[in-house]
Amino acid sequence: MLKVAVIGGGSTYTPELVNGFIARLTSFPITDLWLMDIDPDRLNVVGGFAQRMVAAKGAPFQVHLTLDQRAAISGASYVCTQLRVGQMPARKADEYLGRRHGLIGQETTGVGGMAKALRTIPVVLNIANDIRQMAPGALLVNFTNPSGLVTEALKRHAPDVASVGVCNAPYTIKMRLLGLLEAELGQSIAPERAELKTLGLNHLTWHSGLTLDGEEMWPRVFQAYLKNQDEWDAETLARLRMIPNYYLQYFYYTAHKLADQEQWPPSRAEQVQAIEADLLRDYANPALTEPPADLMKRGGAYYSTVATQLLNAHFNDLGETHVVNTRQDGAVPGYPDDWVMELPAAVSRAGIQPRPSEPLPAECFDLLKRVKEYELLTVQAAVSGDRQAALQALLANPLGPAPDQAQAVLDDLLATHRAYLPQFWMKGKPG
Repeated sequence: MLKVAVIGGGSTYTPELVNGFIARLTSFPITDLWLMDIDPDRLNVVGGFAQRMVAAKGAPFQVHLTLDQRAAISGASYVCTQLRVGQMPARKADEYLGRRHGLIGQETTGVGGMAKALRTIPVVLNIANDIRQMAPGALLVNFTNPSGLVTEALKRHAPDVASVGVCNAPYTIKMRLLGLLEAELGQSIAPERAELKTLGLNHLTWHSGLTLDGEEMWPRVFQAYLKNQDEWDAETLARLRMIPNYYLQYFYYTAHKLADQEQWPPSRAEQVQAIEADLLRDYANPALTEPPADLMKRGGAYYSTVATQLLNAHFNDLGETHVVNTRQDGAVPGYPDDWVMELPAAVSRAGIQPRPSEPLPAECFDLLKRVKEYELLTVQAAVSGDRQAALQALLANPLGPAPDQAQAVLDDLLATHRAYLPQFWMKGKPG
């Protein structure tokens, strides 16, 4: 039996993940896929669609639906987390929390990302505890945002549970760069022939190399990118000689992003709510057995590819290089060994082994260090309910409030999400 549990199985991303498992059956012979969610209505709609998808392919594996987390995890070889505490209304609240205070409101960066992490970390640590009891030896593959920050919490507070954080962004830029290289070379390139050189934190990385069959192609690829992009100003890219992750725009072009927020509604959460309403209506169609084209509007390109490739590499002991979030453990000289970073790593049955990586330039490291300090304080606050640590995290965040604004922002954050932050409101705590 090869059992995979998906916590947050009612996500609209789930059908894409199911397609990934169907496509990889010859090398990853899954027998049981357990979809668990706390929302029975979404689980029935999404899970019912997943069952029809698998049945249409001859039922090569069984799809189980459950509201019981421990039942889903019991005996699993892999546990994937793709949950959102508070669902989409909480994401919308994160966005408008930032907007109210003239700060970035976004689900992984700034005060919105911090609010999401505070809600999410205790839930994921609870999942790790269930793995410890019900599926010792299983690999926890976390897709839940903020992925790197959640993985930092797992490595520090559940080190005995094998875990790795994954994001689709590195694979997405890799495929984009391969497309540019294919145009330059006039030939198609299988993705497995190429490896992306990238380093940083989740949603805070810089890409600095792309090898093809071991040969460095970066000068050629970088020049092609310069001619075919409109995300960055030429001066920034010329200075860096690297391609920043898209989310670095929140740090490099903060004023522009704040101006964009002033045009809301709709915020991204409000856009996604409309997209998901349409998707769930489609998923409920009893005649539908293939994911609808509108799924691409949801975002998350290559999600199923990234997920199933990693599980396949681990299951089959391939030693493939994947960009993941894990402890860097000396792979980057001079950086603290226990930092969780996003970097290339070998994936095999032995675990996730980071590949040696060159340190970032000083200007990039200075930003990364500040964000890592914010992450560590956020983990401490999420686990302990320590309001002082939460206040320090806000002050450490480069996108956080001014010192004389921080307490008001924290009070607003905790009040806005009180239902999902019991650790800050327990008896004996102020407020």
